Amino acid sequence: MAESFADASDAYNCGDDERALRIWRPLADQGDASAQFNVGQMYAKGRSVSQDIAEAVKWYRKAANQGLATAQFNLGTRLAQGEGIQQDFAEAAKWYRRAADQGDAVAQLGLGVMYIEGRGVPKDFTEAATWYRKAADQGLASAQLWLGGMYANGQGVSRDDEQAYRWFDLAAKLAPLETEERKQALCYRDIVAARMDSTQIADAQKLARE
Repeated sequence: MAESFADASDAYNCGDDERALRIWRPLADQGDASAQFNVGQMYAKGRSVSQDIAEAVKWYRKAANQGLATAQFNLGTRLAQGEGIQQDFAEAAKWYRRAADQGDAVAQLGLGVMYIEGRGVPKDFTEAATWYRKAADQGLASAQLWLGGMYANGQGVSRDDEQAYRWFDLAAKLAPLETEERKQALCYRDIVAARMDSTQIADAQKLARE
């Protein structure tokens, strides 16, 4: 009986990298986008093959060109960092946007950062806030933290302490315990709370619950 994509996934998750690659590589060569991405991941992490970021980028691009959002995000990240490929912020932003348009929350956050920094796209806080909001609405704690900061400082959105408190509170609840991200969310939430009255805090907590 022929081994399937799922068999390769099981092998990979169990640490049998050689078997996983043996199944995925022919599928990737045949044009399977998910297999192409997974082969890229194996090269990126050096699992069953020598680590080779340039080779990983090659496979990411094959899958990205077929519309796989995770591959588009990973390709964009390598382009933004200049790893395995020449740094190109404009192309990185293009791939982030393609993944973001498909609803990839991490790509939405990445695109927001590009707009904040003006890398590959014009600096635009309003556009950044739009993409942070999309990712925050999907429960991405880091996006909630960034969005809270924009409301706290009135960047790209009108300053709104209740909204800032809401997003910081959500980020603190969703970020893993003992992480710097959670500590920052709690710290910023308390800073905003210090300039709010009890009614405003209650309203902000209600917004967070909703």
